[in-house]
Amino acid sequence: MYQVILLKSETAFFRTRWEQAEAVVEHEGATYTLRAGPRQPLPTDHDWDPIVVYAPEEIPEEDFQEWYAAQQPQVEELRLKY
Repeated sequence: MYQVILLKSETAFFRTRWEQAEAVVEHEGATYTLRAGPRQPLPTDHDWDPIVVYAPEEIPEEDFQEWYAAQQPQVEELRLKY
């Protein structure tokens, strides 16, 4: 299994789990591309599946980096050490 984070905007995300991590996925009518992962977090107080992060296909890498940083406070998976 993969722990999946879809960055929908600078302030919105969707968390789910998938059996596979594809390069391109569709979710709620939007196309998302794999931007980070899969990465296996270092051990914490519980076990983690590999983490994958997706963002809308049309946003440039610079925007993805900004969204990722903006979401870190509320998305635990983005704060994990790898």
